[in-house]
Amino acid sequence: MSSAVTETEEAAARSSPLTPLKMVGLVCVFLALCLDVGAVMSPAWVTADDQYYLSLWEACWKAASTDNWQCSSTLDSDWQVATLALLLGGGALVLMSFLVALVAVCIGTRRRFYTPVAIMLFAAVVLQACSLVLYPIKFIESISLKMYHEFNWGYGLAWGGTIFSFGGGVLYCLNPKNYEDYY
Repeated sequence: MSSAVTETEEAAARSSPLTPLKMVGLVCVFLALCLDVGAVMSPAWVTADDQYYLSLWEACWKAASTDNWQCSSTLDSDWQVATLALLLGGGALVLMSFLVALVAVCIGTRRRFYTPVAIMLFAAVVLQACSLVLYPIKFIESISLKMYHEFNWGYGLAWGGTIFSFGGGVLYCLNPKNYEDYY
């Protein structure tokens, strides 16, 4: 008797249609992944008056009287390595959740993968938010620039990826049994 119920539930899960909310969630996860890659590869996390820029990988500066840039690795500083590790860890979770969600869509077993995808996305949000809060605090504490500086588009891309990850996690948390009955 219980095996018949289990087979019926399995068949219902395999044949459940893809809802618009889950499709939008998949698009959010894809956008988060793209934004995370752009943020990690960005050369501009902090810029200062065309004389200094800082990325996750290197810091470059030039004297006002010359056109030669001097660069050094940022992987010598503990807080920059921690920021990079947290951001890459979150990005890896976003990548895994995207792959799991994509495989679930392709093979048709959707319902059983909603919860793991949402958990991975929320874990990625926690890791990335920690890195994005750590970065400006430690930057201001350890690097003293005597000129105007701003957090640039690379830092903004990382926040965008975190926000899209959160949105995808929320969409995958919505109860699929209540919504999929209508589609």
